[in-house]
Amino acid sequence: MTRPFLSVENLVVHFPTPDGIVRATDGLSYSLERGQTLGIVGESGSGKSVSSSAILGLHRGTSARVSGQIWLDGVDLLQLSDEEMRKRRGHDVAMIFQDPLSSLHPYYRVGDQIGEAYRAHHNVSKRAARIRTIEMLARVGIPQPDRRVDDYPHQFSGGMRQRVMIAMALINDPTLLIADEPTTALDVTVQAQILDLLQDLQREFQTALIMITHDLGVIAEVADDVLVMYAGRAVEHGSGRDLLTKPSMPYTWGLIQSIPDVSGPVDKPLRPIPGSPPSLVNPPKGCAFFPRCPYAKLVDGTGDRCANEMPELLPITPGHLKRCHLEDPEVMYEDAPELEVAR
Repeated sequence: MTRPFLSVENLVVHFPTPDGIVRATDGLSYSLERGQTLGIVGESGSGKSVSSSAILGLHRGTSARVSGQIWLDGVDLLQLSDEEMRKRRGHDVAMIFQDPLSSLHPYYRVGDQIGEAYRAHHNVSKRAARIRTIEMLARVGIPQPDRRVDDYPHQFSGGMRQRVMIAMALINDPTLLIADEPTTALDVTVQAQILDLLQDLQREFQTALIMITHDLGVIAEVADDVLVMYAGRAVEHGSGRDLLTKPSMPYTWGLIQSIPDVSGPVDKPLRPIPGSPPSLVNPPKGCAFFPRCPYAKLVDGTGDRCANEMPELLPITPGHLKRCHLEDPEVMYEDAPELEVAR
């Protein structure tokens, strides 16, 4: 059987705590080809970053219980030894972390930190690593890279620090790049520059890209496919065009409805998703979104099926899957003020 370049199959990441088992990721599956971008969206705590950290083996040496399969270019990463995983981390697969200021060491020059990432996987001199570092800083748009290579992280703006993180992630030409909220806390102009940079570098290196974000505007800009996560599970998965124009799961529709419409009436109220995400220690018995879903009663008249039966992630059209008992998603596109959130 020929697998996609990246294939995550039934990934489970649980954390034992004094209060019980935290089911951070529970049976997640998806795939990605080289040169393609997968956007992973969802609220905080939905399992986006935890599942992606498992690809890099960052849960090794912790109390996390990880199972399933993560195939990267024909190799199951979960079966590799710690030493083999260290050789691949930063070389075959790299990650751009959410907060560059906390990810970069404040006491070391940025050039030394990027060069260290290069020397960890190549037997080269410090001079050769410095030359390579300056080349990468220039490639990601850092002005005067031969001078800025000796600056410290605090001497860079937020957007420039994010470019430094991108340079560090790409210096070893990884085949898979994971970007965890790469545009958080950046103004819209810098955000657009960072997204354009990532897309340009992706085309140059033919890198597979996973974009983790809560910003559907970012997803609409860069993603070929979109995976929506809720309470550690995938609840909808499909092409960016299908999922953003014709969502079929109430949670996805709620995320889209929560976005302010800048072209609409100024007095139009926002429509946030009511309630809060469920506890991952004691998740609901049935659909995890049931306590917040205004459409549950449309399934069987009472909402009992949603409350007690976990829906499967099933295809509704070729390449478009949803985890929902609601057969007719068209009802979501109509205002239904008489519907109340299930209690």
